[in-house]
Amino acid sequence: MRQIMYLGMLSAGLMLAGCQSANQNALQDPPAKQNIHADAERIKSHLRFLSDDLLEGRDTGSRGHEIASLYIASELEGYGLKPAGDDGGFLQRAPFRQASLEQSSPSLVLETAKGKVDLAYPKQYITSASPVSELASVKGQLVFAGYGIIAPELKHDDYADLDVNGKVVVVLSGKPASFPSEEGAHFGSTNEKKRHAAEHGAIGYITITTPTAEKVRPYQNLLNYIHTPTVRWLDTSGQPANIYPSLKNSAYLSKEAAEILFANADMNLEQIYQLLEEDKSPKGFALPVSIDFSKRSEHETISSPNVVAILEGSDPTLKNEYIVYSAHSDHIGIAKTVKKDKINNGAMDNASGTSILLETARLFSQMPQRPKRSILFVAVTAEEKGLLGSDYFAQNPTVPKGAMVANVNLDMPILTYEFNDVIAFGADHSDLKESVSLAAQKIGLTLSPDPWPDQALFTRSDHYSFVKQGVPSVFLVPGLQSADPAVDGSKKFGEFLATNYHKPGDDFNQPFNWKAATKFAEVNYYIGLTLANQAKRSSWNEGDFFGDTFSK
Repeated sequence: MRQIMYLGMLSAGLMLAGCQSANQNALQDPPAKQNIHADAERIKSHLRFLSDDLLEGRDTGSRGHEIASLYIASELEGYGLKPAGDDGGFLQRAPFRQASLEQSSPSLVLETAKGKVDLAYPKQYITSASPVSELASVKGQLVFAGYGIIAPELKHDDYADLDVNGKVVVVLSGKPASFPSEEGAHFGSTNEKKRHAAEHGAIGYITITTPTAEKVRPYQNLLNYIHTPTVRWLDTSGQPANIYPSLKNSAYLSKEAAEILFANADMNLEQIYQLLEEDKSPKGFALPVSIDFSKRSEHETISSPNVVAILEGSDPTLKNEYIVYSAHSDHIGIAKTVKKDKINNGAMDNASGTSILLETARLFSQMPQRPKRSILFVAVTAEEKGLLGSDYFAQNPTVPKGAMVANVNLDMPILTYEFNDVIAFGADHSDLKESVSLAAQKIGLTLSPDPWPDQALFTRSDHYSFVKQGVPSVFLVPGLQSADPAVDGSKKFGEFLATNYHKPGDDFNQPFNWKAATKFAEVNYYIGLTLANQAKRSSWNEGDFFGDTFSK
């Protein structure tokens, strides 16, 4: 899972009650509980192999991830599923550009009223490799643009009456505290902010830290990632997708560096921070500072596969609609550390989710009568690079566009305790809430609400790639209610995040609870069965922001 940041958010108080009973009017003849049981030994064997040292952490584009993908494809083929990748095979190969920053190359000089100031990299600012240009350079006047957000639905426009054409914008990290969490995560995303900057004619993009950012993710912690390559998938013309080439360079400034920008401006940084404390959005203004900023990057073209398979539906018409299961098969590879164990095996993140996906596919293949709609299984790559494999597939599906009617995503299920509930992030946005709740009841589980709404997890895993293509989606994980009164589910969850998340300790030696694994596979199966057999295809709730924004 991509850099989730909620270690401090867990407590026993998160043991929330299940949702109210589901409205079954949208369903026709909901499936009864069947005599189908998940096999713990199969899940264990998948997880053991996928998290083995042999695969070296399954980094995108690595030999280890290629081995993992072939393993997943061979298992799906063994279940009798049809290949749905490229050229009649199970693999959809995605091309990527991987850019690495030359660490000695960044040069950022500010021209102020008191003369030139040469900022020190990475002490005062950080920057990432450019996927567009091997030499990225920008010169121009700086303009402060508040948060850099345009959100008509929330009556917010940081670019109103502000001229940034041909200039370098400076924006605050994050979003106003008053913004709704999930909608705010969309409006406050870097991609949205850069889009607005580019559309208003900006030529460069600078982000400055805030007190909130320092609490959640201190600038000092960001230094751990300065060697991380920038990766983007390539479109049919060989150009990186989802970027804004007119923004020639970008950087993230520490508080110390940001203070220099505002030293002789209409407002100094402390005054701006005071407005943020009052949840007020400062209006933009020109800064009496210009910038000369350059860096060099090395480019490499790599490829990495998604694995795609279909279990064809039984209904002559509905089989042309697809319920999509997704789970990312990649992880973060080998750590740069002096410690003996350098391999980030990614057992929980996300060999566990991939293993559940495989067992779910096997359960469907064993059905005496196949579901009405078709089931599409997609093990995606490059989630850890920015949801790239799922975004590539969602924008370049191997089934007809518009035929994907629902997505259930499996990312980092914590399988160290037996649970009594499930959480489906994003369920409140569509009628998937009713479908998931009904399916969970088949094996005695309840559907609990999102225990961390302020973390906006609905926007932070592979399902969001499908959301952006208008597909109602949920991100499914085991809930925090433990079947054993002596076990605190939220504590177990927190222990993993605190000790093993994105570390070599996330390996097969963790105390997996295989009953939890089979239970999670079975509820996953019943969710897909419910969605595949219900009379109406899944739909967004009327007036839902994500449905209205992305539904085609």
